[in-house]
Amino acid sequence: MELKEFRDLSTSDLTKQLEEAHQELFNLRFRLATKQLVNHRELRRVKKMIARLNTLLKERELRIR
Repeated sequence: MELKEFRDLSTSDLTKQLEEAHQELFNLRFRLATKQLVNHRELRRVKKMIARLNTLLKERELRIR
């Protein structure tokens, strides 16, 4: 998803997306440890998505935007 699409979501939806991203990261790390992960860039993509979601939640908490 694009950042603009994330900004349009409600806070509860962002929290749900964050939980799903953490679950996906866990699954990717598990696949990496068992040498079943083919594309290592997925880890980086998911980590960045988690960082974006955390940033948006923090902005809303501080009422920056």
